Amino acid sequence: ATDPVLDNSSPYFVHPGDGPSPVVVTPLLTGSNYHSWSRSMKRALGAEMKLEFIDGSLPMPDDDFDPA
Repeated sequence: ATDPVLDNSSPYFVHPGDGPSPVVVTPLLTGSNYHSWSRSMKRALGAEMKLEFIDGSLPMPDDDFDPA
């Protein structure tokens, strides 16, 4: 079996360019601008096939590949 972290077609694959980087949200989120920001974040995460990480729809990986 292929480690899903190394398989670029797997939802668990993280490209080196997807690594942590500072994200600045300006202006401060409020009730009036949250909906627009949320829609933009969902669109961006969906484009990177990472939305499943935050919406709970991605199943846990098999124990064989558990990085912990």
